[in-house]
Amino acid sequence: MQFACQYAKTLKSGDVLLLDGDMGAGKTVFAKGIAKGLGIQEQVTSPTYAYMNDYDGVLFHYDCYRIESVEQAERLGLADYFEMGGICLIEWSQNIAPLLPSYAKRVRIKKISENEREIEY
Repeated sequence: MQFACQYAKTLKSGDVLLLDGDMGAGKTVFAKGIAKGLGIQEQVTSPTYAYMNDYDGVLFHYDCYRIESVEQAERLGLADYFEMGGICLIEWSQNIAPLLPSYAKRVRIKKISENEREIEY
């Protein structure tokens, strides 16, 4: 969370950030740190069933785990948010890979132990 809070300061409006990591690696905790670093006061939760949570147009937090096809993502309008000026933070981005912009940044989180993570960016 602390690293993500600092990393948020390197992000700018319109950035798309892909969060990679196994289930339980800490992607949502990382998202909470990004939100904190961006000054978002609202509680950040996993958008698993909503697909995407909008935090005042500043942060769009996606969870594409349940997306079954690119067509489904298109019907939901998920790619529309890439051009709305906020920061898009996407978990399970491989499920919408054809829709991702070429300028997307990637962060990989690997769980080393219960309290330790390796972060590659």
